[in-house]
Amino acid sequence: MKLTDTSQQLDDLALRILDVPNTDRRLVALAGAPASGKSTMAERLAEALDRAGAKAEVVPMDGFHLDNTLLIAGGLLARKGAPETFDADGFVHLVGRLKAEREVVYPLFDRTRDIAIAGAGRVGADSDVVIVEGNYLLFDAEPWRALAQLWDVSIRIAPPIEVLRERLIARWITHGLSDEDAVARAEGNDLANAKLIAARALPADFTL
Repeated sequence: MKLTDTSQQLDDLALRILDVPNTDRRLVALAGAPASGKSTMAERLAEALDRAGAKAEVVPMDGFHLDNTLLIAGGLLARKGAPETFDADGFVHLVGRLKAEREVVYPLFDRTRDIAIAGAGRVGADSDVVIVEGNYLLFDAEPWRALAQLWDVSIRIAPPIEVLRERLIARWITHGLSDEDAVARAEGNDLANAKLIAARALPADFTL
């Protein structure tokens, strides 16, 4: 099913999520390429779920970025954000815990310092919906594909590649890169990851 991101449609989507049979906590995957708007959409969907009477929380995948020291040692720093630059097994383990345990502590990523911070986030025992947002939640490769069986609802955000390119260049300029370097960063890494995500995409229940 395809949707756009108006408030009314998000309210309708929230009701559909809550209609999914589940006696405990629902896990919602919100997947998309870099700069697709995952973080903003996750917060808006959480607000819609709260309006519908749920207690929703957002858990970003970005806390599982490998530290830059490991990326440098492996020659992967320029590819930061690619599948191999995350602790994928650790992330899959976290999602399993979110499904099985009531209170779960998880890492968050500090973009200003470009580091992951252990134990910086917590899903409370009273949360009945957790929205997990990230690039590779519906990615058909090991170990990521193991996530598919854990989602109660899966949502993909899929803006056109031209929109992603504009957003990514603007993002890197905001982070202090020159116009030339921003284009090189967007085209040399982020858009390559976006195309990889599209090429190996698992089915989603909803597309925004």
